[in-house]
Amino acid sequence: MPIRTYNKLFSLLAMIALTFFSNISTAKIVENIEQFNNAISSLKPGDELVMADGVWENVELVFKAKGLPKKLITLKAQTPGKVIISGQSNLSLSGEYLVVSGLVFKDGFTPTGEVISFRTSNTELANYSRVTNTVIDDFSHPNRNLADLWVAMYGKHNRFDHNSLLNKRNRGVTMAVRLNTEKSEDNHHIIEYNYFGPRQILGANGGETLRVGTSHFSTKYSNTLVQKNFFDRVDGEHEIISSKSSGNVYKNNVIFESQGTLTMRHGHHTTVTGNYIIGNRKPNTGGIRIINEYQTVNNNYLSGLTGKRFRAALVIMNGVPNSPPNRYNQAINAVMENNVVVDSDNINFGAGSDQERTATPIDSFFRHNLIMNEDNSTTITLYDDVSGITYDKNIVNDSVVIPNTISTGFTEEKSALAVTANGLKAPSKDLLNKINFGDVKLPVNKSDVGAGFYPKQESNISFGSGKRTMVAAGLDTLIDAVDNSEPGDVLVLENGKDYLLTKFVKINHPVTILAENGNKPVIRSQKPSFIVIENGGSLKLNNLWFDGAESPDYKGNSVIRTSDNSMNRNYSLLVDKVKVTDLNVNGYFDFFKANPGTFAEQISLTNSQMSNITGSILVLNKETDDLGVYSVENLSILNNTFTDIKAEVAVVYRGGFDESTFGPVVKVENNDLNNVGKGSTHRSGSSMYFHGVQNLTIENTEWVDSAPLKLYLTNGDPETVINNVIMKNTGEIEANNSSYKATNVKYER
Repeated sequence: MPIRTYNKLFSLLAMIALTFFSNISTAKIVENIEQFNNAISSLKPGDELVMADGVWENVELVFKAKGLPKKLITLKAQTPGKVIISGQSNLSLSGEYLVVSGLVFKDGFTPTGEVISFRTSNTELANYSRVTNTVIDDFSHPNRNLADLWVAMYGKHNRFDHNSLLNKRNRGVTMAVRLNTEKSEDNHHIIEYNYFGPRQILGANGGETLRVGTSHFSTKYSNTLVQKNFFDRVDGEHEIISSKSSGNVYKNNVIFESQGTLTMRHGHHTTVTGNYIIGNRKPNTGGIRIINEYQTVNNNYLSGLTGKRFRAALVIMNGVPNSPPNRYNQAINAVMENNVVVDSDNINFGAGSDQERTATPIDSFFRHNLIMNEDNSTTITLYDDVSGITYDKNIVNDSVVIPNTISTGFTEEKSALAVTANGLKAPSKDLLNKINFGDVKLPVNKSDVGAGFYPKQESNISFGSGKRTMVAAGLDTLIDAVDNSEPGDVLVLENGKDYLLTKFVKINHPVTILAENGNKPVIRSQKPSFIVIENGGSLKLNNLWFDGAESPDYKGNSVIRTSDNSMNRNYSLLVDKVKVTDLNVNGYFDFFKANPGTFAEQISLTNSQMSNITGSILVLNKETDDLGVYSVENLSILNNTFTDIKAEVAVVYRGGFDESTFGPVVKVENNDLNNVGKGSTHRSGSSMYFHGVQNLTIENTEWVDSAPLKLYLTNGDPETVINNVIMKNTGEIEANNSSYKATNVKYER
């Protein structure tokens, strides 16, 4: 080998070796919080701080350093996904040119107000920094009403990408961009390629998934870009994304089967473009809601959305004249154009019109939109005089009725919907071309977002998914069976046999208790409650008989109740073909009682017979702070007979004037009430009492010798429909106003 060639090869090998060993020398592996803290102070541009695989419990990680544009300082997991941060832990970072990667937060909650914070103090912020490939999963405070943020972005020019945030269960925004100081304004943050996974219904305000700004700083420019994220079944409240600052862009995101809307709540000059919002006919799924000035909504695809009013597919709201920062500014110069709306129930203009919100939209445009809705002719609803909106070159299918006050701006075409190769329902290519929309295709797929190592799934377990176990009759055998059960198990009791409980049956996971068709087994208890649903528990009952003969003489007894402690996991209670007798040892013996701080996704009571009860059947009125908080989202009372019930069959309460939630939704059908609600110590004097229920249907039900039905209708444009009911020797319906609909109501004496 020539000497010159040899020297070149030697120099190349030396350079490679130098680079290799140089990189090794900048990587520091730490195994505990003490080593972590010691290493932080010595970090220099280009260094890597590696957290050893394992569980890091009760650690507050403070990552404070300054890198350079081409020499970043990185904090990462030794193996992505194998550094588990648990217990009361969090991470804060400040400085410049920092990267965080590969961490997982689970099995705990933050001891402060934030899990990941882009600041280490009020004055020490992160700039030009990035959090990527990181997970927060069910890192929720056990008190569902205690609020915290999972991710809080401060500073400027930061990036949050390819992360997974899923299963938040307590109050508080999942992710927020904060503009509380000048150093966080005009920030130009980028939030992209993240997986915002399932979030259960909160049943209160404060369940947004993403919020950019706050009302106090809404006139400040954030200039945040939110693009190519996937929002998957995020049902916290009706603002999925809450834009509360100016200059933001929401582009090419997917919102899938999520209750709520992308809402321009405060701030101006917002752009919402290229987003796909897919409801698949799930209840309360909404699209895009416009408030404030100079908002642009274009080239979005909205499909299968069922929400109305504030939660419609496209909504432009009325404002409040001279509105304070926390209310509703008038919509001025809003542009809605080139959007495709498919199979969605409502497009609402002037929504929220009332005595306060009287400022109608002005100088605004609704143009070049394509609306195909084959099943609902009244898709477009005007809630006020919205002549301040100009309509031009919109296309609707020929069954859609245009309100009379809109004289021009719409052309009818025959419906031409088909499922594309991408699995989406879309109008024909010819119709899409007329508004220059392009192909109907998701801008980002679920597989493209989030931390690549982490599954995208809920942790919920369905009833009946576990093993089936026979439970012998006798003393506490049911308690033992429940204690030994696993999530999803089915416990089968012996027909016609007796089961006596001397302790509480505690339900900590989904479980089914039933008997086969035939004589019902009888369950009695010597405790004030038969069954307690604890955090994580859900209960399904079928073909059982609960009797109060062995119950102690305590006021406030119940067959079933929720935990006395706050439950951050929603539960379900399904009761079918159940007999309940002689809950009469004292004057206040209820069948079911929900305690404060607990929330039911679903309660159903069907095909059951209940008699001789001194309390109520369903007590759902313990959230009394009048802040819009309530106890149950969906309540069904179907095909039951109630006889000699001293208090109410159901008492449901949602107080206050908050408009951030959908429920409760209550359905009462095909029931018989005989001598209900007339106990001498009964306070409400009603057979059923519904306060603030947002959607109530009562049909095909008969009252005999009972107290009246009482209603208290509050804000939120509640729907209350009463149809085909008979009230024999029963007082007339009592309500605080006449906004409910009643047809075929017969009073007989």
